[in-house]
Amino acid sequence: MTEPWFDGNLFGGIFGSVWGVVGGALGALTGILAPRGRARRIVLSLWWLMLSMSFLLLVVGLCALYVGQPRDVWYGFLLPGGLGIVLYGSLLPVVKKAYREAEQRRMISRDL
Repeated sequence: MTEPWFDGNLFGGIFGSVWGVVGGALGALTGILAPRGRARRIVLSLWWLMLSMSFLLLVVGLCALYVGQPRDVWYGFLLPGGLGIVLYGSLLPVVKKAYREAEQRRMISRDL
């Protein structure tokens, strides 16, 4: 087993909390703006950013697991990375659909 990269308990607790708060804030922001059709580029860019960061965390966690880091180290990367891939990846089409529906409502109201 190699020397731990850092104190995994401290990193996992702090980083997991921050990651969850950022994800919740992004969900709230999306829930407010997407049905209104506002800030589409910003919101979708943030979703893609979080999805790509989740993928990066997953890769780092798998690398840490492969090189033999203790559980406290690789788990702190794999859990938010895996959850992020599943959640952001599965909810991104829902966000896009909400923006499409808002655009359709806007077009219908202009036609009237």
